[in-house]
Amino acid sequence: MVRDPVPSLEAPLLPSSATAMRPLRVGMIGIGTVGAGTFRVLARNQALIAGRAGRGIKLVVVCARSLARAMSVVGKDVALTNDPMQVATHPDVDVLVEAAGGTGPAREWVMAAIRAGKHVVTANKALLAVHGNEIFAAARQHGVAVAYEGAVAVSIPIVKALREGLTANRVEWVAGVINGTTNFILSKMRDEGVGFAEALAQAQALGYAEADPTFDIEGIDAAHKISLLAANAFGMPVRFADAQVEGITALQGLDVACAEQLGFRIKLLGVAKRRKDGDAEGNVEGVELRVQPALVPATHLLAHVNGSMNAVMVKGDASGVTMYYGAGAGSEPTASAVIADLVDVARLDGTHAGQRVPHLGFHPHAVDEQLAVLPRAAVHTRHYLRVAVHSAQQIEAVGAWLAAQHVPVLQVALAHDKALPPGTGPQVLVLTDAVAQSTVDLAVFALAAHPGVAGPVVALRVEMLEG
Repeated sequence: MVRDPVPSLEAPLLPSSATAMRPLRVGMIGIGTVGAGTFRVLARNQALIAGRAGRGIKLVVVCARSLARAMSVVGKDVALTNDPMQVATHPDVDVLVEAAGGTGPAREWVMAAIRAGKHVVTANKALLAVHGNEIFAAARQHGVAVAYEGAVAVSIPIVKALREGLTANRVEWVAGVINGTTNFILSKMRDEGVGFAEALAQAQALGYAEADPTFDIEGIDAAHKISLLAANAFGMPVRFADAQVEGITALQGLDVACAEQLGFRIKLLGVAKRRKDGDAEGNVEGVELRVQPALVPATHLLAHVNGSMNAVMVKGDASGVTMYYGAGAGSEPTASAVIADLVDVARLDGTHAGQRVPHLGFHPHAVDEQLAVLPRAAVHTRHYLRVAVHSAQQIEAVGAWLAAQHVPVLQVALAHDKALPPGTGPQVLVLTDAVAQSTVDLAVFALAAHPGVAGPVVALRVEMLEG
């Protein structure tokens, strides 16, 4: 007996009119590192990208300060202008790629594009951290998408992971090494024993740090990124203004060496952690949203993210801990994320706005406007303290002094002589159990005034990031 053929599980072929769908037309503002990389990758992989998007993606107009330089990148087939608004409102543009950066003029261009009914793709984390809530609200009103995978840890699809891959999970925390410049500096300080200033100079010489590295080394760039991740993880508005931000400019090589002695490495971490627990004063509910240099166990995966690389870990109640690793900067790594967003936009054709993946992973009615960022005093972690003392014999006394301040001490040790710069007196190293930041702050203040203490007390957080 001849069996009937099994019906194909493949989607039916689209009508010829649909297969001939015109390309997604892109207007770009800025043709620097990100813009040029995006053009190169689009040109190099255009057939592959079209196969995935279901249609071509074509750059039709670019705004640049130097039209001659822009033409040298994109050639003569792309229209050029000096006027960003001309691109943002161009009738032949379906989607605006904002690749110029900044938060002032960029906001105006993006809002103009949204009002003109155009989708927006950007890798501008500062823009979205500062103005994201307004931009996303406008995009919902006008039925367009704002895509920004390249804004956080560029080559790592972490936004998509949170919004789609982990959508079944109640996310407990997100943490990561999300600034390549500071990670390069900290890697140099640890591996070569150089100070912060020398490591920064190396980063600038190699192009990892800008001439003005303030946003990176003061933790602001990482705070932009962790604010966006927290919004996607917890269903809250973008709360960048409430984030607690501490950079690495005050970090000493001595503490990098002492952390190694204790079995830890120092990383600049972005951390977003949802808390719902009780303490002596009642229930504490909210989100810890912070950037700080912190000790991570040397055996932890994040401790082995070196150089300019990035990594993000997410703890979900169903998934457990997952980790995402890759390049956090660079022309083509950023282009990879920008074009992935363009492909998503290309696939939107004919879909109702309510059926799309929401901008922050949660539909507007489900965003918790009341979910607040906890104050610094309420942050609850383990801590590392370095206490300069007049005599090594005072090591036992340090533990007693801290116990008197209600600090739960786990370990007390003397810094090894090889870790100490010449002329440095004895240093007592302390690791605490988890304790509120307010308790540690009071203890540091009290210790600094103690006659047995020979200098400023250094306090850093310890992040165990356990599953």
